[in-house]
Amino acid sequence: MIKIVTDSTAYLPADFIREHDIRVVPLYVHFGEEAFKEGVEISDEEFYARLKRSPTLPTTSQPSAGEFQEVFRELSEAGHEIIALTISSKLSGTWNSAMAAKEMLPQAQISVIDSLSTAAGLELMVRAAVEAAEGGATHQEVVALVREIVPKMNIFFVVDTLEYLAKGGRIGNAKAFLGTLLKVKPILFLHEGAIEPLEQVRSKRKAQARLLELVEERVGDRGAEAKVALTNALVPDEALALGRELQKRLGCAEPIQSTLGPVIGTHTGPGLVGVAFYI
Repeated sequence: MIKIVTDSTAYLPADFIREHDIRVVPLYVHFGEEAFKEGVEISDEEFYARLKRSPTLPTTSQPSAGEFQEVFRELSEAGHEIIALTISSKLSGTWNSAMAAKEMLPQAQISVIDSLSTAAGLELMVRAAVEAAEGGATHQEVVALVREIVPKMNIFFVVDTLEYLAKGGRIGNAKAFLGTLLKVKPILFLHEGAIEPLEQVRSKRKAQARLLELVEERVGDRGAEAKVALTNALVPDEALALGRELQKRLGCAEPIQSTLGPVIGTHTGPGLVGVAFYI
């Protein structure tokens, strides 16, 4: 049987994880000397409350190769084939850890895929992999499907401030937006797994309206076929409203909704709204 493994930045619902027996390897968030496994040792609510109180920005780190090896060994010894999907290698060392773990178990059938994505984008890929595996696809067919989705994935997001991305070192070429007017809301996107600047908009309301336009432009007349997911950091009502509007405009299925957890939230800060989609 094929088992799907991913990391905690997919932010999958707990019931989905249980129902499909997905193994999730957590990343870490650090407040000073304290380290917490995301989704295991600190909740989203606890994290954002602490983030607001903390005088210094927390840091994040990837799981060790040993942590992936433990999961891979357990599954392979039970007779399973393994397909692991990780956060973009441009954003984290998690993919490197998973690859090192694979090399430690040369007899096991393991494929490790760099999603070049995270959060809602990674979640959509995991869901596609699960559906294909449970539908009877072979190991090679599931891997081929996910690899086909990787370059098709689009992720656009709006942040309240670039402060967190800058301090966390994940800002990439979006540093070009630093020093702009305080009220300007940057629209960013993932390009080949890295964060890039797209546009600057005068207000969050206009930025979210522009997100809708960007999705419409990309999907064209194939909106009904689009797989769409939204994510947010402490602004669920905004994400729900965007989801309803996208469903109405595109004619697609109801978009998946998720909350950004501690690791990605460390780098974006509260207030983010993002959309991931592919056809």
